[in-house]
Amino acid sequence: MKPLPEIKIHPKRPSLDERPLDKRVGLIILATDHTSEPDFRRMVASERVGVYVARIPYANPTTPENLRKMQPALTAGAALILPGEKLDAICYSCTSASVVIGDAEIETAIQAAKSGIPVVTPPMAGVRGLNAFGVRRISILTPYTVETSRPMAAYFAARGFEIASFTCLGFEDDREMARIPPTALVDLVRQATHPQADALFVSCTALRGALAVTGMEQAIGRPVVTSNQATAWNCLRLCGDERAHPEFGRLMTLPLPRD
Repeated sequence: MKPLPEIKIHPKRPSLDERPLDKRVGLIILATDHTSEPDFRRMVASERVGVYVARIPYANPTTPENLRKMQPALTAGAALILPGEKLDAICYSCTSASVVIGDAEIETAIQAAKSGIPVVTPPMAGVRGLNAFGVRRISILTPYTVETSRPMAAYFAARGFEIASFTCLGFEDDREMARIPPTALVDLVRQATHPQADALFVSCTALRGALAVTGMEQAIGRPVVTSNQATAWNCLRLCGDERAHPEFGRLMTLPLPRD
């Protein structure tokens, strides 16, 4: 073997950018999640916006009790996302758990590790999305059981929405929820949307609803807000990205309303 060359240190270090990417979005997802990460890659990540993911423990079935068990892991999960560095937004990507645990409790847990960072949850973003359309009478579709759906109904009712109809599919495993074809969601919303509803909210970050949202809107002739679409929109707007993305539904063309 030939002798190795002398390794020299370059006399001048290159100057550094403040950040590798201009904006940073943190994403906390379930260990079992198949959908949130690909959806945020499609809808949020770009040459300007980076998405940084942490997974936290979760065990099926999807019951209020199991969902609530994730709360203690939120601080540690947030701390693993670019430790010591600021984010522009951080999303906890579980709709049903956000409702059961509570938006304020989730914000407190995440900000214990990432102080001052805007926290987004899917139901919070869903409410902001529905408010952006100025609607009050809605239909809701979830893949959950009746037991897990009840807190969802209470959440939206407490925020001033009249629920014209609420349909659930009875699934207990979020991995199966992720396997529901987007085309099936288009067929389901035709039956799940009340004739008097002004918009439809499709709950669950496991569902591939963002891929079907334009088809769903065409099928029912009114706005559709889905969990991942709403959180992606909310995070983009918090990053100052106001560009329209109509391929992901009408919501992606609107500005973020003031709370």
